[in-house]
Amino acid sequence: MTNAVPRRGGPASPPTPPRVRLVDVAREAGLSKTTVSAALNGTGRLSPAVREAARETARRMGYRPNATARQLRAGRARLIGYVVGEFAGAPWTFFESPYFAQLTSATAAAALKRGYALVLLPAGSLHSEWAELPLDAMIVADPVGDDRIIDDLIAARIPVFTDRSAEGRPGAHWVDVDAVAAVRETLDHLEAEGARRPALVVPDSTTRFHARAVAAYRDWCAEHGVPEQVVFAAEAGNGPVVRAVEEALTGADRPDALFVVAEASPPLVLEAARRHGYDVPGDLLVVCVSEDTTATHTRPPMTTLSLGPQEVAEAGIQLLVAALEQGGGPSAGVLVPTRLEVRASSLRTGTARAD
Repeated sequence: MTNAVPRRGGPASPPTPPRVRLVDVAREAGLSKTTVSAALNGTGRLSPAVREAARETARRMGYRPNATARQLRAGRARLIGYVVGEFAGAPWTFFESPYFAQLTSATAAAALKRGYALVLLPAGSLHSEWAELPLDAMIVADPVGDDRIIDDLIAARIPVFTDRSAEGRPGAHWVDVDAVAAVRETLDHLEAEGARRPALVVPDSTTRFHARAVAAYRDWCAEHGVPEQVVFAAEAGNGPVVRAVEEALTGADRPDALFVVAEASPPLVLEAARRHGYDVPGDLLVVCVSEDTTATHTRPPMTTLSLGPQEVAEAGIQLLVAALEQGGGPSAGVLVPTRLEVRASSLRTGTARAD
């Protein structure tokens, strides 16, 4: 008896099963190849039963369209790059932000609904990190003032969706919120509730939104004859923002209202106020720019300014896909409304108004 000599390099790998073709699905379903193609693409005049039978057979057999062939026919890969400019120092921390988590999720869903997939890239991406990817377009959420990525994308003739800082540039489409109107609405609300010394906590950031928020606050203070109290959070995240909140609360001019534009957990903001002897809303009114769902469960419930991430995502993808599928066109933009959700933390009575 002889022992079989093992092949050099170890045992042979099992053969790769052949790829399921459209004709295989058609044969299994008892339908023509044309009918199955129409069913899977959502075209043609087919009965619901036939369409469902074709789709179920394709799913069961593990059929996937040939992406390479589709790309060659359509002239595009149906991939959209996505980068958050504000977090260049810590590329993936935007997932910890309720705003950016919702914006990213809603953008991916809106793109997929239109047949495009999102490719997540680290903030501060270099040209070499995206230039060789087959991207049809790029989304740059909240670019910082000195970020060159938009210039590079426009030079490479890649359509861009970003904020209003790119307005009027060829190949750039924008969706934004009116930061000035949002800040004024919030400060007017606080003044109507009796605030005379509102303090502002903002990120130390060069994004368009934050720069305009600070300018709007300073203009409002000058117009109303009230002192400015601006504190900058050195970094993003709950720790740095809460420290900035505490700095604002312990300043020489004790504020009677706090407008926290830097994103932080509402319960942590309220806890910081309590630690420093403030009663909310008795002697301190508080508003946070936040998408955090805990705001409705704090004691008292937190007034929030929402920047509408779902609406921003839907409007942006709609503009971008239209530009891709209709052959470009002029730069276009949309302003998405913000929502001031008034709750007990910014009402002297402690009772939210019915809108």
